[in-house]
Amino acid sequence: MAKLHFKYGAMNSGKSDTLVKTAYNYDERGLATLTVKPALDTKGEDWVVARGGARRRVDVLARSGEELREHVHAVADERGLRPLHAVLVDESQFLDPAQIDQLFRVAKQDGISVICYGLRTDFRTATFPGAQRLFELADNIEKLPTMCRCGSQAEFNCRVVGGRHVFEGAQVAIDEAGSGPVDPVTYVSLCGPCFLQEQERAGVTVLG
Repeated sequence: MAKLHFKYGAMNSGKSDTLVKTAYNYDERGLATLTVKPALDTKGEDWVVARGGARRRVDVLARSGEELREHVHAVADERGLRPLHAVLVDESQFLDPAQIDQLFRVAKQDGISVICYGLRTDFRTATFPGAQRLFELADNIEKLPTMCRCGSQAEFNCRVVGGRHVFEGAQVAIDEAGSGPVDPVTYVSLCGPCFLQEQERAGVTVLG
C-alpha cells in the first residue's frame, strides 16, 4: 500500500537536497515521479533549489485553494507519466490542510507514494497548518537533523532581517525576499538555548 511520508527539519537540514536525490534515484530506475511546490514559495520560481546547489524542475506549482489531487493527475496525464510512482513535495508546510488531505487520497486511493518535505514550525515556534495536518495523517514521519551555530542539534528556525534576529511579523516571509536590498530576510537554525538567548536580546518573548 502506498504511503504518505513527512520528512521535516529545521532550516539547512537538507530537505530540498534530499528531494532532488530521491527524484534522481527514481529516474535512474525508470520510475515516473512528479515534483510539487507551493506557489507561495517564490524562491527559485518553478525550481526546487537546494542550498548546496542541486536543482529540480517543478511539475506542479500548487496555489492555495486549488484541488491538488486533480492538478497532479492532470499533469501526469498531460506528460505521459503513467504509471506514476511517486509525488515529491517541497516546502509542504505552505500547503493548505485540505491539500494535505488530497495528497493522502493520492496515496491511499490512487496507490501513489507521496513524500513531503518541509518545516515543522515557523520563526515564532508555531506549527505551520500544512505541517500540522501532515503530523496528523502521515504514515511515516522522519526528522532530518541539522546543526546549530554552537554545535548542538538545531530545533528552531530564527528569522534574521537586516542582520537582526526578529520574532515579530507575518508567518511567511520567503528568505532572500525582504522589503528591500538593505533588509534581506534569511533564516538560521538554532538549538533551544541559542533561540532563548536571541529572544532575550531582542526583548520579545515567544517561547516560555
